[in-house]
Amino acid sequence: MAKFRFHILYLFLTAATTASFEVPRLTMYDPRYDSHHLAGGQTLALPAATEDFESHFYNQTLDHFNYRPESYVTFRQRYVVNSKHWAGPGAPIFVYLGAEAPLTHNSKSFLIDIVAPSFNALLLYIEHRYYGESIPFGSREEAFRNSSTLGYMSSQQAIADYAEIILNVKEQFNTDNSPVVVVGGSYGGMLATWFRLKYPHLAIGALASSAPILYFDDITPQDAYYNVVTKDFREASETCYQTIKESWAEIDETASKLDGLSTLGKKFRTCAPLKNSTYLTNSLGGLYARAAQYNAPPSYPVTQICTAIDGSGPDKNTLDRIFAGVVAYYGEKLCYINEPTQPSETDVGWEWQTCSELVIPIGFGNDTMFWSEDAFNLTEFSHDCKEKYGVAPRPHWVTTYYGGHSIKRVLKRFGSNIIFSNGLKDPYSRGGVLENISDTIHVVYTTNGSHCLDLYGSSVTDPKWLTVQREEEIDIMHGWLTTYYKDLQVD
Repeated sequence: MAKFRFHILYLFLTAATTASFEVPRLTMYDPRYDSHHLAGGQTLALPAATEDFESHFYNQTLDHFNYRPESYVTFRQRYVVNSKHWAGPGAPIFVYLGAEAPLTHNSKSFLIDIVAPSFNALLLYIEHRYYGESIPFGSREEAFRNSSTLGYMSSQQAIADYAEIILNVKEQFNTDNSPVVVVGGSYGGMLATWFRLKYPHLAIGALASSAPILYFDDITPQDAYYNVVTKDFREASETCYQTIKESWAEIDETASKLDGLSTLGKKFRTCAPLKNSTYLTNSLGGLYARAAQYNAPPSYPVTQICTAIDGSGPDKNTLDRIFAGVVAYYGEKLCYINEPTQPSETDVGWEWQTCSELVIPIGFGNDTMFWSEDAFNLTEFSHDCKEKYGVAPRPHWVTTYYGGHSIKRVLKRFGSNIIFSNGLKDPYSRGGVLENISDTIHVVYTTNGSHCLDLYGSSVTDPKWLTVQREEEIDIMHGWLTTYYKDLQVD
């Protein structure tokens, strides 16, 4: 099977293209669900749509780090406030740092269900520049025109935006002494970590959920992500794991025959004729990765897929079983695999971010359930990015600017008040911090947890281990606030 390039993107796939292998985007929620529906029956709603949330705009500086005239241009950046439980000036402010998507909030979430009432806190949500309604240059078309306009889209600019808005909100609410805790999940968890390290005078602590801040350079092995995906499926069912492992050769063999692609198209009920088998294998690989990353209760998609594969019946061949897993994951549909879609603003924005700054080198070796070794190739990756944008990625900038190497030794000496939370079923957990660094930099993980699960809304179906994880996070943050208020009295 031909080698495939890892683009760490959520690509626009069409029937006419050969898709690069899709590594799930760093987003909190399962991308099977649209912006108004989450796993487990939860919903997403725009903050402005509910009475507890007030939407505002701040005239944000385009470029925080230069003094050229064009740097002073401003754009409208959206933020949302929920003061339902706030006890007033002096009470804490919890700031949710928006990531690579329009700003939305869960109608049920850890912040709303537990944090705000527990601490009588103000909730502040800030949208990431270039997403949602926070678009520089007057329009999305202009903002995404080329690398000259996209060049202002980076994590450094984003956390500087957050700093300005936090100061502005504190001034508006006349609450200089209110302690701030920043919260984020996935890429947003990275931002929360980096904000605490870069702006310790503005945030007394950070909760970083499923934040793979160590998946840069060579800190984490390339194959760590797909080793966890494989482990998740193998633990769910040995026969399911073996079926998936054998399926790649079956797909290749079928594709090599006369009318083989047509046979595969009919077998997998594709929405358009397959141009090659690569599209099919990449799509299946992405499906298994997403299922593992978002393997959350109560549905547990890995279990759903394996139950369908194993339960297909003795008369079914390998590819029949694989298709049964596809149907179990997506539900009954008219067609699968290469549905006609349009790229979302997140697809387009995240492609730039990973082609410029956030170069996450993910590949796999021969010891997974996937096809033969497929390593991340920085030379090819850089060539593709340069062809698209005219600029090459900076693969070492994240660790240069924020750190990452020898993180235990470094943060032990100058970092404090960060919670790194993870679920070990999440493949990205291998790029996270999994050992306590000091008495004030905590690791809270669950063996069976998935990506950002602790930030979801609470439910009566939540397993005990998830409830305990959230309780531990609350206890740690309570300690931060207690210390802050004691220090405030002394000062």
